[in-house]
Amino acid sequence: MQLFIVLLTGLFAGLHTSTWGMYKDSPHEGFGWGKYFRSTIASLVFAPFVWHITELEGDTSLTFATSIFLLWGTTYVAERAVMEIWKTFLRTEDQSKYFIPMQLHVLGRVVESKRDRYIAAFFYVGGIVLVSWLLVTLWRSHQAGELNWNPYVILLFLSVGGWVSAFGGAWKDAPIEGFETFKFFRSPAVAYFWAWVAANLTDNFVVITCCSLGFTIACIETYKTFFFPSRPRGKFQGKPISFPEMLKDRQKFIAVFVAAWIFLIIAGVMAFMGPHEGLV
Repeated sequence: MQLFIVLLTGLFAGLHTSTWGMYKDSPHEGFGWGKYFRSTIASLVFAPFVWHITELEGDTSLTFATSIFLLWGTTYVAERAVMEIWKTFLRTEDQSKYFIPMQLHVLGRVVESKRDRYIAAFFYVGGIVLVSWLLVTLWRSHQAGELNWNPYVILLFLSVGGWVSAFGGAWKDAPIEGFETFKFFRSPAVAYFWAWVAANLTDNFVVITCCSLGFTIACIETYKTFFFPSRPRGKFQGKPISFPEMLKDRQKFIAVFVAAWIFLIIAGVMAFMGPHEGLV
């Protein structure tokens, strides 16, 4: 039963991403079941591994509902990281259909060389591994009572994903569509809030960091997709709608998206209703 709930968590985390991605892209790219379920399948596969690697599985200080709530956010960011690395560095695709290239580019100029993109991917992934190692090291020091920083200062470091998202987005988008101050600081602010939420439930630095960014992406993409449904994604700005039928057909998937949020909200409410003790 525990494994079933873990897989269900991965399923809903993946369906959440699959749905907002399809909702925004399908009028321009069309719909395909394989593409739709790509993130869902990835999250379904990742969830048990994330459950084990982040030590959520064996953390007896957490209730099961708390573990599931944190697993949703952690699995979410794991899937997003893998997909974005693939699309940015590894995938070769015609970029002319995009206003903002999805492949690695410098000041709007796409890096065509596979070798250069693979080298960049190596250092990018290496940076993620280094940060993960640093987080684990700091967490162990905290557990041993050797890290006596103010918890709210620690959260500034654990919400670093929001700053990475802000600088990454500015690097990718600003040279083409201009710099937006609100957009730049939005991700760090939301990430700090979610780091605080997660830190109320656990002191696991890796989980807090992942949930901080995972929940931030989920919230911001929900806001951009469903609060402004008629506004095209930045990458398709000015591009024609090639599949107008999807403007109607995509509405059928809103129930799936709502179900994913309901699953998360129920897990979150149960987590905070039960005993919990975290970093803050």
